[in-house]
Amino acid sequence: MRRLTTLMCVATAATALSGPVAAASQDEMIELGRDVFHDKTRGNCISCHSIDDPVANLPGNQGPMMVAMKQRFPDKRKLRAQVWDATVANPLSIMPPIGKHWILSEEEIDAVVEYIYQY
Repeated sequence: MRRLTTLMCVATAATALSGPVAAASQDEMIELGRDVFHDKTRGNCISCHSIDDPVANLPGNQGPMMVAMKQRFPDKRKLRAQVWDATVANPLSIMPPIGKHWILSEEEIDAVVEYIYQY
């Protein structure tokens, strides 16, 4: 019984202590999303999608523009699903399945969604 109580206390303390540390603020998520979106070695989103951000350098035009994202995707989960694997909604999509093929981590996908959702 003592061992179970100790394990429960340790688990509770670890959860309580890691919560704020693990959870990034909204601004940090947007900054990470911006970095991934524009980094040609990670997400490389900028190669196909243009976005109205002053840091955008040589955006592509093969994919849809990142405009009116809240109107186009009122449910942010659908936008995330689209980023994770665009071929679910459109089997002929040329966008690589970012999550399905582990191109980005789940955290990076969430960050990119937060970043583009503000446009």
